[in-house]
Amino acid sequence: MRVAWGLTGSGDKFRETYEVMRALKQEQGDELKIDLYLSRAAEQVSKFYKLESQLKAGFDKYFVERDANTPFISGMLQTGKYDLLLIAPVTGNTVAKIAIGIADTLISNAAIQAVKGFVPVYIMPVDFREGVITTTLPNGDSLKLRVRKEDAENVRRLEKMEGFHVFENPDDIPSIIKMS
Repeated sequence: MRVAWGLTGSGDKFRETYEVMRALKQEQGDELKIDLYLSRAAEQVSKFYKLESQLKAGFDKYFVERDANTPFISGMLQTGKYDLLLIAPVTGNTVAKIAIGIADTLISNAAIQAVKGFVPVYIMPVDFREGVITTTLPNGDSLKLRVRKEDAENVRRLEKMEGFHVFENPDDIPSIIKMS
């Protein structure tokens, strides 16, 4: 199984997603190839959560966005280098862009181009449903955040789009990998 894992600048569920992916990689070893593609904001968040070195060392390849086409993940997705694109966690900004077809960042462009190339895209938005959520900061403190109606509506739009599979929790990732 070959997975392109896209990370955006969401701190919510960042550590939890890393832990699930690390465990999967350790369990499956060379049977599971995971290449990381970070937005510039995700690179900042990885440093904030003190996970940058673990992300670099724990997976097969590590790339950081330079522009919407560099590194050239879209071409690698469309030519069959990967079996799926996993984007987790995903910010409301990236969800909104994908939902209306704006492909001006590495991750939004990769998602849209992957679907064009018949590569399934699995997305875990942090703004899944309207209401108040509690996230954990790097120092362990809790932070309450509001998920706006508009952000949740973009997730609903994404759920209806062909080729996109939306899920809510990092714990869903192992079953996604197994069924793909």
